[in-house]
Amino acid sequence: MKEGQGLVFDIQSFSVHDGPGSRTLVFLSGCPLRCQWCSNPEGLELRQRFLFSQAKCKYDKTNCKRCLKACPHGAISQNGDGKLHFDMAVCDTCQSHVCVDHCIYEAARLSGKWMTVDEVMKAILRDSQFWSQGGGVTFSGGEATLQKDFLLRLLRRCKESSVHRAIETTAHTSPKDFQEIFSFIDFALIDCKHMDSARHKEKTGVGNELILSNIATLANSGWKGRLVLRIPVIEGFNDDEANIMNVIGFMNANKLFEVNILPFHRLGDSKWSQLGRDYPYKAFEPTPKDTMRGIQDLFLDHGIACYVDEELA
Repeated sequence: MKEGQGLVFDIQSFSVHDGPGSRTLVFLSGCPLRCQWCSNPEGLELRQRFLFSQAKCKYDKTNCKRCLKACPHGAISQNGDGKLHFDMAVCDTCQSHVCVDHCIYEAARLSGKWMTVDEVMKAILRDSQFWSQGGGVTFSGGEATLQKDFLLRLLRRCKESSVHRAIETTAHTSPKDFQEIFSFIDFALIDCKHMDSARHKEKTGVGNELILSNIATLANSGWKGRLVLRIPVIEGFNDDEANIMNVIGFMNANKLFEVNILPFHRLGDSKWSQLGRDYPYKAFEPTPKDTMRGIQDLFLDHGIACYVDEELA
C-alpha cells in the first residue's frame, strides 16, 4: 500500500445496475476470493497488473515495434505469425513496464492506479450532477473491504458530502471491519455463492462461514440500510434446487426478503487472456433463461422478491 492512497482499477460513470438510481462505480483492487468465473481478474490482487490486448496491437498492420524495442528484459518476441508475443511470467513481475509508456495503441496497459481520496472524490462529485434521484456511489472490486482504511476515508468524505453510499461485497472480512464499514453504508449487494462451505471453497478458495456470519449479524443488528443478496448462477455449482432452498432457509431465518440472481456470462474471458491466463469457464454457455426463471419462481413461491439479471426494483 502507498501511504494515503488506494489502488483503483476502474471508475465507471452512469451505472444503473449497482444500486438505486444512476451511480458512479469505484472498483478497488484486491480480493480474498478466487472465484473461477471471475469477470474482473485484473482486480484480484492488491497490485498493478500488466495486460496485453492482441486485438488492439497494430504490429500486424503497421509493423509497430515500439514496445519490443523498449522492453529491457527481452520479454517480447516475434514468432513469424504476424503477432507480438509477451512472456507474461516476466511481464507480471516487471517493475518498470516501460512498454506501456511506448505503446500508442493501448494494447499494453496496467490495470490499477494509485489514487488519493481527493482524486477519487473529484471523480465522484463530478458525476453527481448527472445522478437521478436516489443515485450515488457504489464501491466494488475486487473486494472493496480489503482496502479498509482507504475505503473508510472515502465513505466518510461521501457522507460529509451527502452522497448515497452502496457497496458490492463478498462479506469475507473481519466482523469488526465489516461492522465499521457498514456504519457508513446505505445499500448493499452481498454475494451468496453457495450454502455448503466445502463446495464454496472448491470454487472460490475460501469457506463461507465468515461470509454467512457477517450477513446474519448485519441482518439482525438493526442496521437501517437495504440489503440484497446476490447469487451468480453457475451451472453445476449452485443452480440446483437443494442449494437454492438452503439459501431460502437462510434468508427466512434472518428476515431477508430480496435477492438478485445473475446469469453466468463469459465477459471476463478477454481479460483472462490479456493477463496471459486461460479462463476456467471458457467452455461454459450463458445461463439458460429457463434456469433463471425456475430459480426465480422458487424464491417468489417462498415470499422472497427475486430480481433477475442486473435489474433491481
